[in-house]
Amino acid sequence: MIPEKVRSILDAHGLAAKEFAPGSTATSVLAAQQLGVAVGQIAKSLLFIGKDGRFFMVVCPGDRRLSNSKVKAVTGMKSRMASPEEARCATGFGPGGVCPFGVESGIALFIDKSLSGYPTIYPAAGTDSSGVPMTFDQLVTITGATVGDFLAEEVEG
Repeated sequence: MIPEKVRSILDAHGLAAKEFAPGSTATSVLAAQQLGVAVGQIAKSLLFIGKDGRFFMVVCPGDRRLSNSKVKAVTGMKSRMASPEEARCATGFGPGGVCPFGVESGIALFIDKSLSGYPTIYPAAGTDSSGVPMTFDQLVTITGATVGDFLAEEVEG
């Protein structure tokens, strides 16, 4: 079930999540298979914690890896991926369902510009069994995220 804080944001923007069996969209590959789209169209939300203890999120294509140096350049510090427990405490969302909607205001949001190359992208809606069809511009508008280049050069296999 889509969390109420996510549902209210989607409703306010005329968007609706697609929902599937629990766990069926827990990874970018599974989500792409479930939705019948390219893995790159999956807008995976990755939560990090900086050396200063503050969280930030980067949303990027499901078939790409982030560049640690590019992320460090924009945040100004080294960071690490948040643990599942840290992610749940910081966002209210568990692994496979972390999404950029309804995130606490203290969590900085960044979106990789390469997602703009797809007519439709699919971030999770707060569960490991959901995806929200939307445009890149809609995602940026709704989240107020900073857009930039955060990807490593290689494509995941």
